[in-house]
Amino acid sequence: MNVSRQTGTIEQQRLVRELLNNFKKQQDSSSIKLVETHISWVLLAGRYAYKIKKAVKLEFLDFSSLQARRLYCEEELRLNRRLAPKVYLNVIAIGGSLENPVLDEGPAIEYAVRMRRFPVSKQFDQLAVKNQLLPGHIDNLAATISQFHSNLRAVDEHSTFGTATAVHHAAQQNFVQIRLLLTSPAVVELVAALNRASENEFSACRSVFEQRLNQGFVRECHGDLHLGNIVLMGEQAVPFDGIEFNPALRWIDVISEIAFTVMDLQYHQRAGLAFRFLNAYLETTGDYAGVRVLRFYLAYRALVRAKVYAIRAAQVGLPIHEATVVQASSHNLLALAADYFVRKKPVLIITHGLPGSGKTTFSQIALERFQAIRIRSDVERKRLYAVAPLADSRAKTGINLYSAEITQQTYLRLLTLTRTLLEAGYTVIVDAAFVDQTAREPFRMLAEELKLAFVVASIHAGNETMRKRIAQRLQAGNDASEADFAVLETLQQKQQPLSQQERVCNIDFVNEGESLTDVQSGWGMLDSIITSQSVIQSD
Repeated sequence: MNVSRQTGTIEQQRLVRELLNNFKKQQDSSSIKLVETHISWVLLAGRYAYKIKKAVKLEFLDFSSLQARRLYCEEELRLNRRLAPKVYLNVIAIGGSLENPVLDEGPAIEYAVRMRRFPVSKQFDQLAVKNQLLPGHIDNLAATISQFHSNLRAVDEHSTFGTATAVHHAAQQNFVQIRLLLTSPAVVELVAALNRASENEFSACRSVFEQRLNQGFVRECHGDLHLGNIVLMGEQAVPFDGIEFNPALRWIDVISEIAFTVMDLQYHQRAGLAFRFLNAYLETTGDYAGVRVLRFYLAYRALVRAKVYAIRAAQVGLPIHEATVVQASSHNLLALAADYFVRKKPVLIITHGLPGSGKTTFSQIALERFQAIRIRSDVERKRLYAVAPLADSRAKTGINLYSAEITQQTYLRLLTLTRTLLEAGYTVIVDAAFVDQTAREPFRMLAEELKLAFVVASIHAGNETMRKRIAQRLQAGNDASEADFAVLETLQQKQQPLSQQERVCNIDFVNEGESLTDVQSGWGMLDSIITSQSVIQSD
């Protein structure tokens, strides 16, 4: 083999070993580390990280030639600078010889992406393990990804990326790879059941995949947005290590992208933060229709990670204890994928309370606690007129968005979205005042039509408390609600008591203290309603 033109994995291992030795001679050896994945080595040395691609050829990538590795190093730089420009520095040649490699010198025997090093301890997967991943980090990530997606162009209409056929092919490739790698009888049986469930879900979603492609939701995304590929730099969530090696895996539906993060948060036992992220993204983008394919993509993403761990477990030279750990992770992810295909009847929860009573505080706690999807009247009211959630609607439109006519339009929009989300199988929380019985009744009837549990969560606070909260909110300008004292007084005059039918479904919460979580009896009742819902049998 001509090493100056192409190196195989054995030669690459020698190269990596000698680079590590050179770094240790030049720098404090305690700062020198090697991180290995199924497709790359990352050498951490001082202020920098050097990523070298393994000369491997798999079903979904081909790094077997030096020319290909150079191309994909350049693609990695281009793509990842979109989200992490301060991390990705340049592509460098590695020259010299296998026995004495030299960085940034030709002729090249290998290539590496040079990055600015950051603490591994700040990666989101590490923060999650240490219980240091905070709501603020999740909110920042949701804002970053929603803005990133909004700036991406849709795939060309003549492309094959994002078609239902492409989605199906990607899903089936997971099963092909997993069957080759995991061969114990119990796992083989589970994988077969998962394949059948995936096929059923795909068939149910086929027309939606094509519809979303035509509507422009297939874009050149990050493609690999699990927690290990997000780092906290200061207070900013920075995604890195997006997919460069296969365009079909990054030209995807934006919902497939966020499904990876949601899935991985759930895998790390952070279900509340998973739905905090999902809701923040949906609220910003308004892409609630995408939830119709979310379940398919959640299972798909769990299977992607299961495949990656299985590939790593099978690689030659992996220590036995590490192989055992990654194989167990693969099995756990298969179990998570199976959970996604188990549907329970959702619940419809509407809030009932005046401005400043704490409806949004309640709904935020509830969506995380029950893994629900929330839709807010204050946000959707503005979306009807293309007004951003925190923008001043009067300044933007000159219209009173709290007029009776626009309020009616808002509730009609909430009802439409609620049906879409319930039919997709997700518990829904509608965050609105619902002071008028005629506004509440269509939602009760929808739940009755779909044969679902219906809850009216009444949030109570004293007049002084509500006025104080409204004043603070208006001064801070950090909430979508523009309800002022005049709106409060109008709604106080309009509010109608719950009907006898509604009182049967009513749970009261008092929000005078610091936190609604202090009201245990109400939460206990909701817990009981949510957990009692029956499993929907699949075909």
